[in-house]
Amino acid sequence: MGGLLHLGVAIDQPHAYDAGAYVELARLAERGGLDFVTLDGAFAGPGLDTAGVLARVAPETSRIGLVPAVTAVAGREPGAVAGLDWVSGGRAGLLTHGVDAPGPLPADPVCCVDVTDRQPASLAARHADVALVRAVSAAHAAELRGQLAARAAEYGRDPREIRVLASLRVDLGDGERAAEPGHGGGGPRPTAQGPLYRGGPVDLAELIAVWHAEGAVDGFHLLPVEPRRDLERLVNGTVAVLQHRGLFRTFYPGGTLREHL
Repeated sequence: MGGLLHLGVAIDQPHAYDAGAYVELARLAERGGLDFVTLDGAFAGPGLDTAGVLARVAPETSRIGLVPAVTAVAGREPGAVAGLDWVSGGRAGLLTHGVDAPGPLPADPVCCVDVTDRQPASLAARHADVALVRAVSAAHAAELRGQLAARAAEYGRDPREIRVLASLRVDLGDGERAAEPGHGGGGPRPTAQGPLYRGGPVDLAELIAVWHAEGAVDGFHLLPVEPRRDLERLVNGTVAVLQHRGLFRTFYPGGTLREHL
């Protein structure tokens, strides 16, 4: 399925503990045909049971992938994700920023690795179905992709098995205005929290289309600065433009997260 554009989005909401708040955003993302949503307790709020919340989201959605962050490869987290995979009908994944314990990752569900330093990069090369990279230009993303591909080959994997997505914070507060200098065509702006795009949905669609066409990435994992505002503009603006141009799906051909990827 190489060549398809893949899009995921974070639905973290600070201080939101009611599952209903996450159901609303997951449904919106599903309406746009996105591959998956992620939920990371580190951003949503301390003590949030990400897998538990998404297990409550599962029956309120039907196609979109549900990917909670986990902190270990052993213990209750993978078990909870396995339960999520069951209740969602094969739509679960797990997002990890590294490993806290030795041992293999679960064979299922889909494994997403946030590649930010050497240890997660090695983990991604061995196990990831999806690798999230932080890049400030298409050339930078292509360089990171090449490094990951080389490492995956060292472990005997076909690098084409790994979907490489650029992790990008997005601030669409300016509506239809063009991207601010240093945020759009020249690549997103580097910040302490990661690459940031600030501008309008249409220019964001162009950035996504260009990076994907150049083969730098397979898609993007988007992190809205203002979840409710920005996700609505992503779906009704950015994604709609990509769909109109024939670059992104208008329906889900399959029912599981692996089929989306």
